[in-house]
Amino acid sequence: MPRVLSLSTTRLACLPNNFLPSQRITNYVSPSRLAVKIIFFLNGFVHANYFSRLPDIQEQFAIDNGVVGLVLLSSSVGALLAMPFTGWLIVRNGSRRITILAGFFYCALIPLIPVMPNLWSLIVLFFFMGISAGMLDIAMNSQAVMVEQLLAKPIMTSFHALFSIGMMLGAVAGSLFLKINAGLFIHFLVITILSLITVYIARYYLIHDKPVIRNDGGPAFRLPNAAMVSIGVIAFCCMLGEGAMADWSTNYMENVALANKALAPIGLSAFAMAMTIGRVFGDGARVRFGDRPLMIVCGIVATAGLSLAILIIHPFAVIAGLFIVGIGLSPVVPMAYSLAGNTKSLSPGVALAMVTTVGYSGFLFGPPIIGLLAQWQSLRVALALVAILFIVMTFLSYRRRGENVSEP
Repeated sequence: MPRVLSLSTTRLACLPNNFLPSQRITNYVSPSRLAVKIIFFLNGFVHANYFSRLPDIQEQFAIDNGVVGLVLLSSSVGALLAMPFTGWLIVRNGSRRITILAGFFYCALIPLIPVMPNLWSLIVLFFFMGISAGMLDIAMNSQAVMVEQLLAKPIMTSFHALFSIGMMLGAVAGSLFLKINAGLFIHFLVITILSLITVYIARYYLIHDKPVIRNDGGPAFRLPNAAMVSIGVIAFCCMLGEGAMADWSTNYMENVALANKALAPIGLSAFAMAMTIGRVFGDGARVRFGDRPLMIVCGIVATAGLSLAILIIHPFAVIAGLFIVGIGLSPVVPMAYSLAGNTKSLSPGVALAMVTTVGYSGFLFGPPIIGLLAQWQSLRVALALVAILFIVMTFLSYRRRGENVSEP
């Protein structure tokens, strides 16, 4: 059996720079770093596979778009409810155990989608899928924070880049299964078997963080403090923007910029490509510029890109604007997670649970709010509100003080 890297969260946070020569540290942690990247990749890959078959799920259960929204909302609610308590579970069990549990749970539920007997059972299933996805999100980011701490350099955006790559390849896999006319159950079963085998192998190389022994008698589950709220609001603004681009960019291209149906999805493709590029190169930018200056610049870039898409109503201007938005937003959430996970006053799992709960609510509440504003005024006005939130994100990044994990 491969050797498991076993280090407590406290020991990782307190490692001095001269604990081991840098090359020895890199060699020692590389398998764990790869394992965590694999978990990030699988999360995006599995997610994109079943989302690529959403029209087929809709057809099987004979439900309209509104009901599909309700099904997806149940998943978001499940994730949002699970996130605060995942930090509590990580403190008592370690992020490795929770990552493995949530990974197995999440992958194992996917083949059940096409065998649900009715709509209500489908909604319940998606609720539990949301719970497992929310737990996995917190736990795998906790693992990523520990790898980052041990290497003593910013690498968080590279993990999130693997999630984006997993999403892209998952969509490709979904297209291939459609190409060969595979049924939903066969498709999801094949993906699940491959994913479970991969999680089973990767579990040997995840960092074995030990449960924290608490001597202060305080609760492991806490409401976000002021510092975590500030980081959480930054994540909220960014994640709401990501959700807005994902859900409304094609609609905006077609109905506002008057792009033809073939060109309309290119705006979303440009945004997704920019997000991936930004996350691939984000860690290098963090090392060179530092987290706080980079977050400020990212906020300005995202605001400029969305302003371009709002002010110049031409398909190619909107595509360019969406690409710029993607570049600006790409490293913000990974940086927010890194800053939270490296907070000295809280364990990574608890801090990440706080920030992710606040940030993830942007995904939950953002798209419906934008839809209501678009119905009341227009989609341009609704996206102008998102641009204002980008300005708030920039301001909070400017006001942020404290240690910068990118700098010694």
